[in-house]
Amino acid sequence: MTTYTDEQIKQMDHDCVMGTYARLPVVLERGQGPYVWDVNGKKYLDFLAGIAVNVLGHAHPALVAAVQAQAATLMHTSNIFYTIPQPRLAQKLLAISGFDKAFFANSGAEANEAAIKLARKYGKKDGRTDKFRIITAQRSFHGRTMATVTATAQEKYQKPFAPMLTGFDYVPYNDVAALQKAMGPDVCAVMLEPVQGEGGVYPADPAYLQEARALCDANDALLIFDEVQTGIGRTGHWFAFQHYGVTPDVMTLAKALGGGFPIGACLATGAAASVFAAGDHGTTFGGNPLACATALTVLETIEKDGLCTHAQEMGRYFLSKAQSELGAHLKDTRGLGLMMGLELTQPVAKKVLTAALERGLIVNAVGETTLRLLPPLIIEREHCDEAIAILKDVLAEISGSFVTGNS
Repeated sequence: MTTYTDEQIKQMDHDCVMGTYARLPVVLERGQGPYVWDVNGKKYLDFLAGIAVNVLGHAHPALVAAVQAQAATLMHTSNIFYTIPQPRLAQKLLAISGFDKAFFANSGAEANEAAIKLARKYGKKDGRTDKFRIITAQRSFHGRTMATVTATAQEKYQKPFAPMLTGFDYVPYNDVAALQKAMGPDVCAVMLEPVQGEGGVYPADPAYLQEARALCDANDALLIFDEVQTGIGRTGHWFAFQHYGVTPDVMTLAKALGGGFPIGACLATGAAASVFAAGDHGTTFGGNPLACATALTVLETIEKDGLCTHAQEMGRYFLSKAQSELGAHLKDTRGLGLMMGLELTQPVAKKVLTAALERGLIVNAVGETTLRLLPPLIIEREHCDEAIAILKDVLAEISGSFVTGNS
C-alpha cells in the first residue's frame, strides 16, 4: 500500500478537491475509542466526534462487525425493492421515539429537505394554496441545500447563494412573543432545534417549545424538531424532545444515527405520517442495507451499554469540573448531556481550538467566544479530566498573552 506524508496529502487535497473547507492542519489516519492518530503517529483526544457523529467512538467492535457482515451480504439495491435492514431499523426507531413512520435519507440536510417538503404538502391539504410559510429561528442551522440553507437563519451561509427560496420567516430563538407574532393561518410548519448547536449550544426554554406546540395546534401547522445533532443519545435521552415533554409532529435525525456511516431519517407521527404518497419523495442511496444495518447496531449498542444515562452522567461531570477548574476563563456553561458549550470571557475560541489541537485535544469553536464539545458517548471521567487539563493550560497561556497585549 502506498504511504503518503502529511504534506503530500495536503497538497493533493489542495490540487484536487474543491476548497469548500477550511481544514485544520492535521491528516488523520486511524482511530480507536475516543482517540485518533495522525499520519505522523500523534495521538489526539477527540472531543468533537466527527461533529456529534461518532457516538460509539472510533472502530467500535460491534460497529466494525456490523459493517463487515452487511457489506459481505448486500450493500445496495435501491428502494425499488424491499430489504431486511430498513424496516428493522424503522421499527426500532419508532419503538424508542413513539413516532409512526420513517423515511430514510443520507444526511441531515436531506432529512430536513424531506421534512420541509412534507410540511409544504401538508399545507396543501383541503385544496389550499396559501398555507406554505415555514418559521425557523435566528442563529439556527438546518443544512447546506438551497431549502435548508434558506431555513438556516444565518446570513453568512445564505449571502453567496441569494436569492433564497420564498416562504421562510425567522424569529429570535426562545422569544415566545416573537413566535406568537409571526404565527398565522398561512404557516404550514415551525421548524426548531431543541438545542441550537452551530448557533452556540443554546438549549430551548421549556416554555418556548410548549408555546410552539400550542401555536402549531391552534393553526393546524406541523411542529418540526431538527434533532440531527441532538438525537440518538447525545443529550442524555434518545431524543432531546424527551427532556421537554413536547412531542413534535416531525423529527429529523442523522449524524449519530450511523455512528460514522452516512444516514439520515425523517420521522413523523399522527396526520404528518400519512402525508407522503408514492412518488412524492425519494432517494437512490437512502435507507440502503449497509447504512440501516449499521444504524441498527448503533441503537442496540447504546441501549445495551446504557449510554444515554452515561451521557447524562459524563456531561454533568465535565461541566462541573469545567466550572471549578476553568471558571476564571468562563462566562457561562451550557448544554444537555454530552452536547456542551463553554462561553469564554474573551474572544479567543479559535485560538483555544488551535492551541488545544497542538496539545492533542480536538474541540470546536462556534463564534469568537464559544467552544463546542461533542465527545463520544463512551468517554469516561479520565477522558474528561484529560480534556480539562489541556484546556486549563491553554486558557491560562492565551489569557496571559491577551492581558499583556501579545494576542
